[in-house]
Amino acid sequence: MEERQYLVDALSIEESWRIFRIMAEFVEAIESLSKLRNAVSIFGSARVTPDDPYYQKTEKLAHRLAQKGFSVITGGGPGIMEAANKGAAEAGGKSVGMNIRLPFEQKPNAYANISIDYKYFFIRKVMFVKYAVAYVIMPGGFGTMDELFEALTLIQTRRIKSFPVILMGSEYWKGLLDWLKKTMIRSGMILPEDLDFIEIIDDPDEVVKHIQKFVIV
Repeated sequence: MEERQYLVDALSIEESWRIFRIMAEFVEAIESLSKLRNAVSIFGSARVTPDDPYYQKTEKLAHRLAQKGFSVITGGGPGIMEAANKGAAEAGGKSVGMNIRLPFEQKPNAYANISIDYKYFFIRKVMFVKYAVAYVIMPGGFGTMDELFEALTLIQTRRIKSFPVILMGSEYWKGLLDWLKKTMIRSGMILPEDLDFIEIIDDPDEVVKHIQKFVIV
């Protein structure tokens, strides 16, 4: 009984210390990003290589955004994230990489000139939203979908002020958009006007122009 109670007490102490680690991660992130202005968060697959058209299109987009005075935020890893950080950094802009510590795949890229390392996904997600004036979603997997629907949910429920949510790669997103229209809307799970939160734009220059309609830099 005494041994069991000791284990219970030890677990309770560990949980209490976890709260402080979470607080410390929030504080570090806010201190690092508090002076960031007019940031665009760019999401997409970590598995895309530099010879992929989406990598090249992302790099061009981030370069254009930086030239127009926008900062760029990514998840700090390879693929689309690397392309965005590279484009912004090479244009002389603020290139933020918010890396998540994972046992595989995710390694920090070399192009973020502001780098933050996270243990907790949920803190990282808060920071993506808190400092962004727009989201650009390139083709990606579960993590990309998570960020997309997190933003749409927060906008739909008015937990955050509405901002541009742009999907790049109309061919990639066509099936998802068809399903939203033919299944979710028809079933009454979302309203037709909920899709107005989303813009589909393929050209990087047009994406920049669209964001500039909402944000004066």
